[in-house]
Amino acid sequence: MLAYAGGDAAAFERLYRRHKDALYRYFLRHVETADAGELFQDVWQKLIQARGGYRSDAPFAAWLYRIAHNRLVDHWRRARPHDELPADAVDADARGPESQVEQDDTARRLLAALARLPAEQREIIVLREERNLTLEQIADIQGVGRETVKSRLRYALAKLREAFHD
Repeated sequence: MLAYAGGDAAAFERLYRRHKDALYRYFLRHVETADAGELFQDVWQKLIQARGGYRSDAPFAAWLYRIAHNRLVDHWRRARPHDELPADAVDADARGPESQVEQDDTARRLLAALARLPAEQREIIVLREERNLTLEQIADIQGVGRETVKSRLRYALAKLREAFHD
């Protein structure tokens, strides 16, 4: 990001390639597919506009997901919160040989359980498990304290465990 902020256009392409898939999945976990595409594009535009203000005191991913989180909150404020994932994200069709049917079923159950979590808890799970961000980084992204994130994570994991024991 520092190279891009300094004028290296090729550095943006490397950042985009490295983070595009995970960022898009982040939005798919929270909104419908059409909205995810729009929010995804908005974040990259915001990144381009804010490149001069980037500070390297935190990892780039934490900065990127802070932008994504803020854009997601803005979206929810306009459209009223969607506490569930769209049906097409939860009912993804099974791909692969029959030996993966059980794995696909587990993945669908996990996505459905994630969809039932409150948005703040779902976001913590996604940032922690898919992006490997620390509790401190997630707290910064969500604008809350580390203990709040820790508590939300504990409740989210308990709800996910409960969903698999039903």
